[in-house]
Amino acid sequence: MSDQKNDPSRRDITGMALAGAAALAATAPAAHAKPMIPIPPGLKIGVSANRLSPEYTNYLKQLGVQWLSLAPIQAEATAEGFIKQKAAWEAEGFRIYNIGSGVGPSGSLHNMSEVTLNLPGRDQKIEEYLNYIRYLGKAKVPYSTYAHMGNGIWSSGRVTSARGYSARDGNANSPEWKGVWAGKTFTGPLSHGRVYTEQEIWDNYIYFIKKVKPVAEEAGVRIGIHPDDPPMRMLAGVPRCIFSNFEGYKKAIEIADSPNIGVCFCIGSWLEGGEKNTGADPVEVIKYFAAKKKLFKVHFRNVTAPLPHFVEALIDDGYYDMSKAMQALVDVKFDGIVIPDHIPAVGTNPNLPDTSRGAAQGEYRPHPGLAYLLGSMNAMYKSALRTARA
Repeated sequence: MSDQKNDPSRRDITGMALAGAAALAATAPAAHAKPMIPIPPGLKIGVSANRLSPEYTNYLKQLGVQWLSLAPIQAEATAEGFIKQKAAWEAEGFRIYNIGSGVGPSGSLHNMSEVTLNLPGRDQKIEEYLNYIRYLGKAKVPYSTYAHMGNGIWSSGRVTSARGYSARDGNANSPEWKGVWAGKTFTGPLSHGRVYTEQEIWDNYIYFIKKVKPVAEEAGVRIGIHPDDPPMRMLAGVPRCIFSNFEGYKKAIEIADSPNIGVCFCIGSWLEGGEKNTGADPVEVIKYFAAKKKLFKVHFRNVTAPLPHFVEALIDDGYYDMSKAMQALVDVKFDGIVIPDHIPAVGTNPNLPDTSRGAAQGEYRPHPGLAYLLGSMNAMYKSALRTARA
C-alpha cells in the first residue's frame, strides 16, 4: 500500500470531488425531499438479528437488547414484507433501526461489482437498490447500510486466538488470501482480469450516488456507507481509493451532498488499515462526521494489529482502546445505533465444529460472544456517560 501523503494520485481527489459536485448539482435537495424518518435521541446499543423465534427473542431480552439491525429475507424484500417483518419484531417489544444492507431479485445489493466496476447489469442492480430504499421508506425504516467494494471482503481463513477463541484471520501474505461476497470468490493477482484506475472507481461512485440521492431524500431514509474491508489502496487490481481512507471518505460524502447520505463507521475495518494507511484515528473520524450530522451507524469491533496481518478480536483483546471510541460517541451525542460486529466464536472448542448457532439448520443456540461484547459495550457506555457528566 502506498503512503497517501506522498501518492500523486491523491492530488486528483479534490478535482474529482469538484467535478462530482457539479454533476450532482441538478439533484440537490429538492421540493420533493421529505424529512428523514425520525429516530429518538440517544445512543442505542443494539445487535444484528435474524429470524424471529420465541427462544431467540427471549435471549435478546435477557441481554437487555431493544434496538435491532435486521437481516433481510430475499423473498420478503418488498414494502409489504418489511412492514410485516418490522411489525412482528415490534410486537415483541423491539425497535427496528434498519433492515439489512440491500437484497433484491438478483441477490445482494451490497458490495455490487456491477456498480463499483461498471460491469454488465449495473443499471439493473441500481434500480433494484433504489426500489429497496423506497420499500424501507414505505415501511418507516430509518436507515440502511451500503458498501462499495468491487471484489468482496478479504480474509485468509480463521485462526485460534491466544485466548482460545476462533476468529477471522486477515493475512495479506497468505496463499489463502481471497475475497468473498454473495457466493462469489475473488483471488489475485487480478480479480476481474485487469487493473482498474482510481478515476474509474470515482466515476462509477458518482454515477451511482447521483441516482441514489433523490430516492433516499424522497423516501426519508438515511444511507450509511461502510468502509472497505480491508482498507487496502489496491486489491487484486481494484483500487479501494474512496472508502479506505479519511480523505477519500470526506470527498465522497461531500460529492453526495445530501443529509441522507452519510457513514456507517466500522471501527474494526478502519483499524485493519491503521492510522498510517487510513489517515485518521477512529476518534477523529467519529468527531468529524458527527459534527456534520453524517454519522448514522457504528460497528464496534477490534483487531490485533493493522495490515498486512490482522486477526479479529474481542473488543478488549485488540490493539485499540475501544473505550476511546465509546467516549467520543458520547461526547458528540451520537443518536444512532452501535452494534457488535463479526463476533468471534466464544464458548466453543476450536478443535470441534462450531455449534454456537445450532447443530441443525435454523436451530437456536445462545451466542456467548454476543453476551460478552454487549456487557463490555454497556460498561464502556456507562463509564463514558459518567466522564461526560463530570
